[in-house]
Amino acid sequence: MRDISGSLARQAYAVAAVCLVADAGLYLIGGPPLSLGWQVWVPLVGGILANAALAGPSRYSGWVSGAHAVLLVAAPLMLYPYDHYLQATNAGVLIAGYRAGAWLATKPALAALAAMLAGLVACNLIPVDRGDRDWRVLVIDVGVSGLLPWMVGRYTTARRAYIADLQRAEEQRQQHEAEAVGRAVAEERTTIARDLHDVISHHVSAIGVHAGAARLGLPEGEPAVRRSLSAVESSSRAAMADLRRLLDLLHGKENADAQRQPGLDNLDELLDNLRTAGLPARLTTHGGSRELPGSVDVALYRIAQEALTNALRHGRGGIVEIDLAYRQTEVVLTITNEMGRPNTPAESTKRGLAGIRQRVALFGGQAECGPLDDGRHWRIRVGFPLEAQ
Repeated sequence: MRDISGSLARQAYAVAAVCLVADAGLYLIGGPPLSLGWQVWVPLVGGILANAALAGPSRYSGWVSGAHAVLLVAAPLMLYPYDHYLQATNAGVLIAGYRAGAWLATKPALAALAAMLAGLVACNLIPVDRGDRDWRVLVIDVGVSGLLPWMVGRYTTARRAYIADLQRAEEQRQQHEAEAVGRAVAEERTTIARDLHDVISHHVSAIGVHAGAARLGLPEGEPAVRRSLSAVESSSRAAMADLRRLLDLLHGKENADAQRQPGLDNLDELLDNLRTAGLPARLTTHGGSRELPGSVDVALYRIAQEALTNALRHGRGGIVEIDLAYRQTEVVLTITNEMGRPNTPAESTKRGLAGIRQRVALFGGQAECGPLDDGRHWRIRVGFPLEAQ
C-alpha cells in the first residue's frame, strides 16, 4: 500500500518550492537592484526562508504565517524610499493564510489571520512614493491576499470533518446492522437447536430405547427380528450423533469433530447397518482412490444413504450393488437394487429423489434415477465432475 504520509510530505515540499521560486523570481526580476546594498538582500533571504518553512509540520502554521506578516512590514521599511517596491512574498502569503485556516484551532487561527491582515494593511499604507492609494483597492487586496485563503482553509477543514463524520456514521450503521443480523441469526439458531433437542432428540432416543427393550424381550429363535431391532438401535444412535453435530454447529461451536460430516469413509458403516437390517449389499470400487472436495464427499455419502434407505423400504430384498468409480474427470456412484411390487412411489421417496437431483445439480453433475429395461431393478446413478489429475 502506498505511503500516504510520504506522499503528503512530498506534496508539501513541492508547494513550498513553487512558492519559493515564484516569489524569489518576481523579486529578482521586478524588485530593486541588488547593488543597493544589504537592505535588498534581507527581504529576499527572508522570503526564501519563510516560503521554505511552508514545507514544515502543520502545527507550526501559526508561526509561519506570523513570519510572513513580519516580512510584509519589514520589507517596505527597509527598502524605503525605493519607488519600485515589490513584495518579497506573494504566493507564500496565500499558502500561509490557507494553512493557518486549515490546520489551526479556532483561537490560533484567528490570531494568525489578524497578524496576516495587519501585515497586509501596513504593507500597503507605508509610504513609498506610490501616490495616494484608493481605500477600496486596499480592502480588496487585503481580502484577496489574506482573508480569502484563510476562509478557504477553514471551509476545507470543516468539509473534511463533515465527510469524516458521515463516513463514521455510515460505518457505525453498517456495524449495528451486521450485529443485529448476527444476533437474529444466533437467536434463530438457538430456537432451531432447542426445538431439535426438545422434540426430535426425544423421539429418536425413545425409538432406540424401545427397540432395545423389544430386542431384549424377544424369545429365542427370532434372529431376523433381532437383526432388525439391532439395526433400529444402531440407526437411532447414528441419528443422535448426527443430531449432536448439528446442535453443536447451530450453537456455533468451533470443534472440528463436532462439525465433521460423514463421507465416503463412513460408507462401510452404512452398509454394515444395512446388512444388519437383513438387506445384503456389495460395494465395488473402480479406479485409484483420490481425495475429493469435502462438499462432494458429503454429497456422495448422503446420496448413498438416501438410495440405500429407499432400497430397504421399497425393494424386494435382493442384493444391493454399490459401484463407486473414480475417473480422471469425474467420480460416479451407481446403486442398483431389486424393485418391489409396482406401485406409486411414496411422497417421501419423491422428495428423496428430488433431493438427490438437487444435490448433484449444485455441483454441475448428472443424475439418473429410474427402473432398468428388465423391469426388475431400480438404479440411481450420479456423476460429479472433478478436476483432471
